[in-house]
Amino acid sequence: MKTYRRAAIGCVLLAGVCATLGAQGAAEAIFRRAIFDFEQGRLEEAAGGFDSVAELLPEQAPYLWQRGIALYYVARYGDCRTQFESHRTVNPNDVENAVWHYLCVAREESPEAARAALLPVGPDSRVPMREIYELFRGDLEPDAILRAAGDRPSAQFYAHLYLGLYHEAQGQADEALEHIRTAADGRYSRAGGYMHMVAAVHLRVLEGG
Repeated sequence: MKTYRRAAIGCVLLAGVCATLGAQGAAEAIFRRAIFDFEQGRLEEAAGGFDSVAELLPEQAPYLWQRGIALYYVARYGDCRTQFESHRTVNPNDVENAVWHYLCVAREESPEAARAALLPVGPDSRVPMREIYELFRGDLEPDAILRAAGDRPSAQFYAHLYLGLYHEAQGQADEALEHIRTAADGRYSRAGGYMHMVAAVHLRVLEGG
């Protein structure tokens, strides 16, 4: 995930896939359409599109973290979990990957099971990713995440996004809505990139839109 989430929407979001997709116009078109569908809230269509790309390019399927996120929103939690376990084989240091895996397991089973199954990660230098990982591991309290984020817009965005997702996983709806609404604010559009789009989609889901 990392910087690919800040890239322009398109095949550049997939590490190592652009050349392959460029050689297969159909797969690239499906990928782009799936992202557009996701942005527009057509979540079943988005998940189906990403499924098609994974089927067309199975050797590149582990890179499709966008698919894992879409699967989460259509309640395919087992497939979601598998996608993020697969993504870890090509991106082992990414805290976000471990967090989305946690979210899938928490939905399918429980937060306790998700914590027990939390994927290990390597060094993720982005602030406040280490603190976010410790939160989901159960070693930090939520307040510590915003303190760690400081005044950097990108750090503040990720802090609010993952605090919102954390509170939702714990069944704390009011706290979740507060943080997701902040993360989805337009001032974080550049800082969040693709994940700002995810925050906006999540807010619409929470608000029933």
